[in-house]
Amino acid sequence: MKIMLSLVAAALVATLAAGTGPNGLKRMYVLDCGRLIARDQSRWTPGVNAGQPRELSNNCYLFQHERGTMLWETGVPDSVAGQKDGVTSPNGAVVWFRDKTLVSQLESLGLKPNDITYIAMSHSHGDHIGNVKVFAKSKILMQKLEYDFAMNTTPKPLSEDQNVEMLSGDRDVFGDGSVTILSTPGHTPGHQSLLVKLPKTGPLILTGDLVHFQYMWDNKIVPSFNFNKQQSLASIERVARLIAEYKAQLWIGHDKDITARIDRAPKFYE
Repeated sequence: MKIMLSLVAAALVATLAAGTGPNGLKRMYVLDCGRLIARDQSRWTPGVNAGQPRELSNNCYLFQHERGTMLWETGVPDSVAGQKDGVTSPNGAVVWFRDKTLVSQLESLGLKPNDITYIAMSHSHGDHIGNVKVFAKSKILMQKLEYDFAMNTTPKPLSEDQNVEMLSGDRDVFGDGSVTILSTPGHTPGHQSLLVKLPKTGPLILTGDLVHFQYMWDNKIVPSFNFNKQQSLASIERVARLIAEYKAQLWIGHDKDITARIDRAPKFYE
């Protein structure tokens, strides 16, 4: 019996050390949350490919946990799906397209907006927060700095009566380390990234707009339009340390080449 208990304990320690300890996370679905056509990709990579357009992917992620559900990002507004020629973003830098609505993709998985326990976005730019008002009953997990930043814009991306939990740092969403919001400011005042520990797939980090392309990550490039360059660089370094610590995969949602290798719903990750 002692030998058996020792073996079980050793296996548990090894599992925890790998960063994928027992947790209640069941599935992660990757949803199509639009696509963007950048008019000039050197806006993000100064001096590189100046004047050349580039297509960016845009993903949302649905987590099913034994304690509820969470949607990470809400993507380009669903109303864009009816616009054949797309919609130019407020800053004029990209044209938004939406081939499938977010609501229809949730419905295909047997869910309605009111079924989602938590909503969290990396930040409050329109291609990430575009459908947040649809989720009137969900709790929104958002850095207070980002909320204040967002609600000072016109039009306001959230309704005044939405249920927002103001964060001031990291947040273990389900209390078991399976889905952890990381405070990674710089792109915007309260930008967030997400550390996910899937039991079978293993750890991964969803970057939001910490970087937009693999080239930016490899070269630690911070575009001039970011809110704070030094915070951006510090956040990149923080995520790099976490990747090394957990041996995590890096998923850059706007990098089309990375998204092309990812299974989207109805397929899922465990």
